[in-house]
Amino acid sequence: MYSLTLSGVSALQARLYHLFYPLLAVILLLAITPDALAHGVPEGDKGFIQESTGVLLMPFIYLGAKHMITGYDHLLFLFGVIFFLYRMKDVGIYVTLFAVGHSITLLWGVLGNVNISSYIIDAIIGFSVVYKALDNLGAFQRWFGYQPDTRAATLLFGLLHGFGLATKIQEFELSPDGLIPNLIAFNVGVEIGQLLALGAILILMGYWRRTASFWHHAYTANVAMMSAGFLLMGYQFIGLIVSQ
Repeated sequence: MYSLTLSGVSALQARLYHLFYPLLAVILLLAITPDALAHGVPEGDKGFIQESTGVLLMPFIYLGAKHMITGYDHLLFLFGVIFFLYRMKDVGIYVTLFAVGHSITLLWGVLGNVNISSYIIDAIIGFSVVYKALDNLGAFQRWFGYQPDTRAATLLFGLLHGFGLATKIQEFELSPDGLIPNLIAFNVGVEIGQLLALGAILILMGYWRRTASFWHHAYTANVAMMSAGFLLMGYQFIGLIVSQ
């Protein structure tokens, strides 16, 4: 009996260690990179765009790709979406739904001048990471006996992520001269950045899935992802309060 109890304690300690280190990494990231986590527009990029007029396709393609590749919140959600997808057909369907969603609201948000607090929309994007982690953990089925439509959820959160992209574009205070081509170029850049990031994630996931530790650590990875989402939400809410 004593040995069984000791074994149980050891197993619990091992699980706590697996949870602790990913969470510690996220906390340190939040602590040491406040400017990056503010997820705003770099002053150099902002100054260049504000001083330029007309159609600037390549700069906007570059900015769109850069924003997606460095967009930790978008990438975390994308990582969660493909976490248990093994067939490229399924990956293509879900990534397309996400891309269609954020393309619609990116264009609508900027052209319709839809003003949403960047703190609020980024907090919602953080929540999308929490949601996807819970979905991967099967929490909704256990808690409510119901599994939400994952395709519909991916499209919905894609729409919300698009508003996040729109708020960043609006920070550029774009000239109306060449606005629509520049927006389309930015969105093309976002898709290029998404494909590059997706390719890297799929390669890493492919290697990880072939190891014996994948299923052992899948739970830990999704708990860490969920915790990162909560931390991102908290960071944005604090920013909202401080900015008042």
